[in-house]
Amino acid sequence: MAELKVGVVLSGCGVYDGSEIHEAVLTLLAIDRVGARAVCAAPNLPQHHVIDHLVGQPAQGASRNVLVEAARISRGEIHDLVTVRASDLDAVVLPGGYGAAKNLCDFAFKGAECTVKPEVTRLLREAVEAGLPIGAMCIAPVIVARALGDRNPLLTIGTDAGTAEAVEAMGARHQACGAEDVVVDPALKLVTTPAYMNASSIAQAAVGIEKLIRELVALAKG
Repeated sequence: MAELKVGVVLSGCGVYDGSEIHEAVLTLLAIDRVGARAVCAAPNLPQHHVIDHLVGQPAQGASRNVLVEAARISRGEIHDLVTVRASDLDAVVLPGGYGAAKNLCDFAFKGAECTVKPEVTRLLREAVEAGLPIGAMCIAPVIVARALGDRNPLLTIGTDAGTAEAVEAMGARHQACGAEDVVVDPALKLVTTPAYMNASSIAQAAVGIEKLIRELVALAKG
């Protein structure tokens, strides 16, 4: 069988304004460990804002590009998301971090009334139409809830009641889940895990992320 290609949709670099770096790197490691190939991609657009991670506050006057910042995680091997099609891939996964809720969509600001960037929605809907499995972790399942809410996806964001209520308002079904476990929607081939929404350590997050990737690859192989 040909090497499986897993699209990894990044949202910048840094937990407060981009991809959660631990989650992103653990995702890339897990993909490599199962013998698949990560195909990293990110939208080519400005970040909503830049956070000084040392103090946790916005950096005044600073501006960064989501694609350029995400390239830091992928060691420069990354595609502009508009050029990536589901037909190029065997699965898609979205790591978390506030960038998922600020740059890939605006859930961080609008909650259940959020919108998802068109290229993100397009890729996810292409994946569903092609029967490709989709994975999402941490806060990223809110993107799935909005983009695929008409499909009534079963997913988890962990145990946060407010976020769970929001994803259900967007048409998803929520199932509470611990950091070391996954929730699978077999009809949509959707796999989600809470990661740092619940994890208290990088080791705990790693367990759930590795389970997610293994399940995702198993679904891709059929």
